[in-house]
Amino acid sequence: MISIQVNSNNLTCKSTNLATLLVELEYADSIVATALNGEFVAQNNRVNTPIQQGDKVEILAPMQGG
Repeated sequence: MISIQVNSNNLTCKSTNLATLLVELEYADSIVATALNGEFVAQNNRVNTPIQQGDKVEILAPMQGG
C-alpha cells in the first residue's frame, strides 16, 4: 500500500500504475483527463505510468452546463 494525493485528498491505494488506480477508484468506465505530479498523462500512457509514494494525481471529468 502506498500513500498518495488524489485531487488534493490523501489516500492509500494498492495500485502501482495510473490505469489500475482509475479502476481502484471506480473511474475505469469514465472519460477523464489525468495528471501525475502536474504533468498531463494521456489515456494510452496510463498503464505505463507508475505511481509511487507521495505522488499527486489529478483526475478531471468534463463538465456540462451553460
